[in-house]
Amino acid sequence: MRNTDSETRPGRGAGPGVSSGLDRVREVAVREKDARFTALLHHITLERLWKVFTELKRDAAPGADGLTWWQYEQDLRANLEDLHGRVQLGKYRAKPVRRVLIPKPDGRMRPLGVASLEDKIVQRAVVEVLNAVFEADFLGFSYGFRPGRGPHRALDALTAGIQGTKVSWVLDADIRDFFGSLDRSWLEKFLRHRIADERVLRLIGKWMAAGVIEDGKLSEMEQGTPQGAPVSPLLANVYLHHVLDLWAVWWRNHEARGDVIIVRFADDFVAGFQYQDDAERFLAALRERFAKFSLELHPGKTRLIEFGRFAIPRRKARGAGKPETFSFLGFTHICAINKRGQFWVRRITDRKRLTAKLAKLKAGLLRRRHDPVPDQGIWLASVINGHMNYYAVPGNGKAVRAFREQAVRYWYTSLRRRSQKTRLTWERMGRLARRWIPRPVTKHPFPEQRFAARYS
Repeated sequence: MRNTDSETRPGRGAGPGVSSGLDRVREVAVREKDARFTALLHHITLERLWKVFTELKRDAAPGADGLTWWQYEQDLRANLEDLHGRVQLGKYRAKPVRRVLIPKPDGRMRPLGVASLEDKIVQRAVVEVLNAVFEADFLGFSYGFRPGRGPHRALDALTAGIQGTKVSWVLDADIRDFFGSLDRSWLEKFLRHRIADERVLRLIGKWMAAGVIEDGKLSEMEQGTPQGAPVSPLLANVYLHHVLDLWAVWWRNHEARGDVIIVRFADDFVAGFQYQDDAERFLAALRERFAKFSLELHPGKTRLIEFGRFAIPRRKARGAGKPETFSFLGFTHICAINKRGQFWVRRITDRKRLTAKLAKLKAGLLRRRHDPVPDQGIWLASVINGHMNYYAVPGNGKAVRAFREQAVRYWYTSLRRRSQKTRLTWERMGRLARRWIPRPVTKHPFPEQRFAARYS
């Protein structure tokens, strides 16, 4: 946590590799928080490139060069040996990313960058190496795109924090265009706190300066990093580790009067406060802090709301109605009282996410309506299971059942469109649904139980 305040030691190599070639790097990174690593590129081995290639999605959309996984695999050894040689000799050149627009749950479009195949391979390999260094530095409340720290761990931590402390105010924050606003000069300084291997830093610089191709036109990007590139989540975590995480810990220890919690998943974060004046001072200071590093909180999406175990009685006493809700990682969080009269944070599927998921499912069924019914059933079952694996948390049973029921209705409509002389009735549809569509079942324990088990 002292990286930004302490002087860095003279550079040192990563040391000889052991089982994975990175164990020595991890050991030094954990033991010496101010050590800088001068020799990391040799960990980008041919074996690592091969492993990364096999983990890529076979049918992923190609980048600007149009090269697919299957084409590259035709002469894989020669291709990877050539790529490895270019990386090690400094002859590797990054290609521009292809920009595509992806619909967001609120109806707007999100720009994503599709990297070329070789850029994906090298970026993923570099991320594996850099994770060995930066995982020793990242703080416990940072969850996004880190090994073994998925969204449900972040959701557990947030719920356990609100229920287990005196939090009464929640800051629901949104960073405006984070990936497009990230300041590259500051990012380089943050990377240099730990990385002194100029060859690795040049690789990162090449990716960030490669530009973007949209509608056949190449445009330069002076700021930010393409959202969707494999290296971007790690760079985002490094940036926000220094800009937000370390500062938030300092602020909590030196400025707050009461309890403060924070949970961050990539560029999405929520903070909770015991006292309203702490929350307001934190928000004002955060705006100034972000401005220094070219970031800005979205004025229309950043809210400070009364939320927590005391919100219901206090608002009732004032005649202010029910506490407001907030959304985080696909769930709307609600102040609720259980059957025993105890406060708990109830989480239900975010309405925008639910609407978008159903629209995607409906379109998928229409594309498959002439496929054999068993094939459709297998596909639909996988979609329902995937939905339940994420959203089937305690307290969200009604929304999960509604998703399944609507999916069955869409399937019924899709099957009836196969023929004008269809004999499909709701009775037969019910039998199909019972055979192919899994019944709703809660997939997750209560968050405070799982959080306590992991962090006793």
